[in-house]
Amino acid sequence: MNRIIICVVISATLFSANAQTQPSTGDLYQGMTRKIMYDRMIPPYGLEVAFDKTVHIIFPSAVKYIDLGSSNIIAGKADGSENVVRVKAAVKGFEAETNFSVITEEGSFYTFNVKYADEPQKLNVEMKDFVHDEEAVNRPNNSMDVYLTELGNQSPKLVHLIMKSIYQENRRKVKHIGSKRFGIQYLLKGIYTYDGMLYFHTQIKNSSNVPFEVDFIRWKVIDKKIAKRTAIQETVMEPLRAYHFTTQVQGGISERSVFAMKQFTIPDDKQLVVELFEKNGGRHQSFVIDNNDIVRAQSINELKIK
Repeated sequence: MNRIIICVVISATLFSANAQTQPSTGDLYQGMTRKIMYDRMIPPYGLEVAFDKTVHIIFPSAVKYIDLGSSNIIAGKADGSENVVRVKAAVKGFEAETNFSVITEEGSFYTFNVKYADEPQKLNVEMKDFVHDEEAVNRPNNSMDVYLTELGNQSPKLVHLIMKSIYQENRRKVKHIGSKRFGIQYLLKGIYTYDGMLYFHTQIKNSSNVPFEVDFIRWKVIDKKIAKRTAIQETVMEPLRAYHFTTQVQGGISERSVFAMKQFTIPDDKQLVVELFEKNGGRHQSFVIDNNDIVRAQSINELKIK
């Protein structure tokens, strides 16, 4: 009886050891799943990191998400920057390869395989905007946009392309909205609409010799008529995206920006006020947008989006 038990134990052990040495075929569920083919894979970039040095990666748009494969590396956005990620080893000389992934504001997905090196070959890396570089190897055949929470069902890439198209076209569709004081002119050049989004094209023109530094821009909906001794009721609107947002306008030049917002309308007794504030200065500007201006927003022909 003891011999039989011993034989069974030995056989089970041998079977277990033999099973462990079998190479993986990718068939994890005994024929009930489909194997992922290489044309469905987004090829990762190779990256070396060190314990005593920091690797910086510059992306073409703001970073929204970072995920690390293991605790052997640390990564995060560089202080004061939205599109620069710093990466370094948390454990000196780690042996196992790891990875990390990044999603940018315009919906691009990047993935990296990471190894340790005492002297990384590349300490500063600039990532090309592979969404538009026309290199098929960078994207899988069935590539789809990464959707971000704040844009709902809107493709971040399409929103980016629309703003870029409006900026490059540079036409003044609205000619009655703007303000001008102290040599600074702030204009609304156009309002556009596409698939549940509104796009506002603005321009700051500095006719003075003193640079204009932008502190912030505030969008708010307020009552048209405010009774005396009545608290002002206002609703602040936040743009979801800004293309070519300008922080400083030198003397004698003009700068333009395009802002994207979720579609909205304004009650007849209210108005949208856009305020431009100068940093450490008093040349503030503001203009008013009525509901009639918004409902007359120009529809964008998607065939013109490049």
